[in-house]
Amino acid sequence: MVKFYLFFMLLFVPFMNKAGSDNPVPAREEQRDLYTMLNLSEKGLSSDVFQLALKGQRKLETDGKLRNSGILTIVDFSQSSKNKRLYVIDLLNKAILFNTYVAHGRNTGDEYATHFSNVSGSNKSSLGFYITKEEILGSSVGLSLVLDGVERGYNDNALKREIIMHGADYATENFIRKTGRLGRSFGCPSLPPDLIKPVVDIIKEGTCLFIYQQDAYYISHSDLLNTN
Repeated sequence: MVKFYLFFMLLFVPFMNKAGSDNPVPAREEQRDLYTMLNLSEKGLSSDVFQLALKGQRKLETDGKLRNSGILTIVDFSQSSKNKRLYVIDLLNKAILFNTYVAHGRNTGDEYATHFSNVSGSNKSSLGFYITKEEILGSSVGLSLVLDGVERGYNDNALKREIIMHGADYATENFIRKTGRLGRSFGCPSLPPDLIKPVVDIIKEGTCLFIYQQDAYYISHSDLLNTN
């Protein structure tokens, strides 16, 4: 019996160890190489924002809050709404899956997102880290993705506020040509209608979404960004 047990362990432990060591969030020394490999600078995303996103995701992963830590979504609201400022990144295969437009809340700003809130009825976007939940069919916006804000005081009212990711005609290049910027939502990160389904299919059910703006107070007070 002992011999059989030893044979079993020798046979399966290597596979168990390999699976356990597959950490999709890159080690710190690999982050800069990954940023360069993905040409994120050319796509408008700064290295600082990318590293903040990875840091927060690492904390969520360590705490066991992510079902799929191989996918990271970044919304960079420091950029103009005329830019493709949403990035869906496959960390395991080192690839950008989507880079597209995303609208902010109507009271968050015009071309640029400058004012944020966690308050119901504010019609503002909320900063910070979210965990994606299930897809739903909204009565007015169609296929959507439920977002659970996990940062107290910044976005933890997201479920109560019904902040979801959905498609919208005002989040398109055609709208930019007509108005000079994207349209705005009631606080939801809205995507081009033709991309909402493929994006939701990839990021739903337990991946990390990070909504960023260069807010010094948030960056210095976020529990997820200020941890060793």
